[in-house]
Amino acid sequence: MLGAAEPPPGEAASMRRVSEDQIPLHEEFIYCCGAATQVLKCGPWRDLLNGESTDVPRLLFLIIPGNPGLAGYYRTFIQALYCGLNQQYPVWAVSHAGHCKPPSGMEMTEDTDIKELEDIFGLHGQTEHKLDFLRKNVPKDMKLVLIGHSIGCYITLEMMKRASELKVLRAVLLFPTIERMAQSPKGKFMTPLLCKLRYILYMPVYLLSFLPERAKTSIVRFALRGLKCPDEASIATSISLFSVDCIANILYMASQEMLKVVDRDNTTIQQNLKKLIFYYGTADGWCPQQYYEEIKMDFPDGDIRLCERGFRHAFVLDASKEMAAMITHWLQDDLTKL
Repeated sequence: MLGAAEPPPGEAASMRRVSEDQIPLHEEFIYCCGAATQVLKCGPWRDLLNGESTDVPRLLFLIIPGNPGLAGYYRTFIQALYCGLNQQYPVWAVSHAGHCKPPSGMEMTEDTDIKELEDIFGLHGQTEHKLDFLRKNVPKDMKLVLIGHSIGCYITLEMMKRASELKVLRAVLLFPTIERMAQSPKGKFMTPLLCKLRYILYMPVYLLSFLPERAKTSIVRFALRGLKCPDEASIATSISLFSVDCIANILYMASQEMLKVVDRDNTTIQQNLKKLIFYYGTADGWCPQQYYEEIKMDFPDGDIRLCERGFRHAFVLDASKEMAAMITHWLQDDLTKL
């Protein structure tokens, strides 16, 4: 915790477990750019635009997810980060457009005449979707810590490129897929499936969607059987993927990732280098260690780190609390200067 004396390790861990479990999360389903969007908010600040001036925080932590881009995968991460920040700043996560199954009575899209966002479910559209969310929900002068994960890192850099007026204090890029995705070890295998054969997955997902919830839960647990301690929030969120509409949008975005995430945006990185923290994995099939070594060589003054704890690319499945604790530690100096 920031600014507090540390209790003994065992007592501290117990305190964190209790406090994190007791932290409520506010969930909203909204239309953003005409697409169904899930938003998770941790902290008492649910409306940053209409609060009293003395109540508005100075800083917002916003999480830009990977793919699948369901905010629910980051529940534990959000709560742990909020507690690690001594509950001083709001921590929000916004889903990708169309990746969440909307609640009853809400359609995947609403009627809109905005032609510029016809491809809202594509990579370009998802970036504009996040910028539109900020414009409509966050004061222009509010400072931001953007936390991107996987393709969320690419989107984060695009946001900083397209909207240089954003008051970004720091951008933390976790397991960043920001270059040569199709040439990565996993990309070489997945590109043909995502770009040419993704439609064959729709029928089995459609059939599985009729299974009872208990059966869906069993399938998810079986798929995650290799994890020693899978996050229960991830299990619950994965069940919502038994939706053809969600899977179609998820796979469509993934196919665009393979085609469009090619060259690293060195210009944007150089312009924002002092704000960026990169965190690469040692055995990451989407952004291998070679990519870390190359970007480290190209930007020797950058804050570019290599994971020493064996976290997987999809850290939200079993290491959310550990990752939140690391980020809190990284940002201590920045936060004490606010």
